[in-house]
Amino acid sequence: MPPRAAIAARPAGERLVRAAERLLRTVGDARTGLALLLLAGVANALAALLPDGPARLDGWPYAILLGVLTLSGVAAVAVRSPTVWREWRRPSAVQAGAGTLRLLIGTAAPQEVEGSLRAAGYRVRREERRGRWAVHGVRRGWSRFAGLVSHLGLVIIVLGAAVGAAFGSETVFSLLRGDQALLDTARAGFASAVRLERLDAEFGSDARPRRLDTTVTFLRDGQPIREAVLRVNEPGEFDGYLIHPWTYGPAVRLRVTTLGGSPLLDAPVALDGVRDGVPVGTAELPTAGVTLGLAITDAENNELGVSVVDGDGLVDSARLVPGDSARIGDLRIELAGFDAWVTFLSRRDPGLLVLFGGAAALCIALAIAFWLPRRRLTVRPTVDGLELLLRGERFDRPADELARLGRLLGARQ
Repeated sequence: MPPRAAIAARPAGERLVRAAERLLRTVGDARTGLALLLLAGVANALAALLPDGPARLDGWPYAILLGVLTLSGVAAVAVRSPTVWREWRRPSAVQAGAGTLRLLIGTAAPQEVEGSLRAAGYRVRREERRGRWAVHGVRRGWSRFAGLVSHLGLVIIVLGAAVGAAFGSETVFSLLRGDQALLDTARAGFASAVRLERLDAEFGSDARPRRLDTTVTFLRDGQPIREAVLRVNEPGEFDGYLIHPWTYGPAVRLRVTTLGGSPLLDAPVALDGVRDGVPVGTAELPTAGVTLGLAITDAENNELGVSVVDGDGLVDSARLVPGDSARIGDLRIELAGFDAWVTFLSRRDPGLLVLFGGAAALCIALAIAFWLPRRRLTVRPTVDGLELLLRGERFDRPADELARLGRLLGARQ
């Protein structure tokens, strides 16, 4: 039967298996994996540079890219594992050529060669055929699995990033002293919160902060659980959330009453805006029908400018220092002192440990592959004596190992 007819006569199941095997080899090829990694890197770089870039990563094209990248890593492991196992358990012959070191060492019986190589840490297999023999050996054959683990490490990293993107959350909120907020979007049964106690800051002569200590209390079901001090690059952790003090700014504590003494405001007000380089803020007083405009007019003397504005425009203004009070329009305003507000970033990433685990596996696998490489050898008789062929992995320089084996085999002759 002609070869073409024989191929056509194969069962459909066998043709499907062969097609799947070819597909796995193509997808699991190192060049394919590298191209996919570069493509994913470009996508992430564009997402970081473009204004709406992060939103583009939520679409199906990026999900497909991550899926194909994951498939490439799994396919690389699936295709190479059987071969790596066979080469480790049954060492094969080393052929002369580029990258192979050669040494002539005299004569010895095959049993002596086997014993010497086992003593040197090699797994050996003797092959005899038609009156001739050869001893094949491999040392650290298990290290080739490190290359496979590196593929799995990439897969785990991708999965960790995908889990974080799918199930993670990020919430930004600002608090004044004594205020509290939930660590995530309000939902039934969720009661993890944080309360700002105080912000302790210290600045140098160059106006740069030397110390920014944010003291908070973590709460669950409204009950305080523990107090913590958050610093720059030292976030807090509570109920699976990382809480970062992100930004901060000044606030003022005001007491506002009517001329008759009725209280209208007794609370801190955040100066969370900037105009002409000056911190500014506003406070609405709906019962009085006015708005307070606040601005720091003299930072060195802690002077605050207060303006009262109603529907017809500016009513009046005054400048206060802590402890001062003034009548402005029909209001009496007292500056009790200065305070601070802090913006927090609350982040929950369930894929973070998975991602770090994949990164650790990748680093360990690459370290093994580079510093504990596999070495293969073949010892066979020739007309000039025993020929030792030694081959290392890529980036390996096994010349010292060749000299060591030459001394060991020579010592056993």
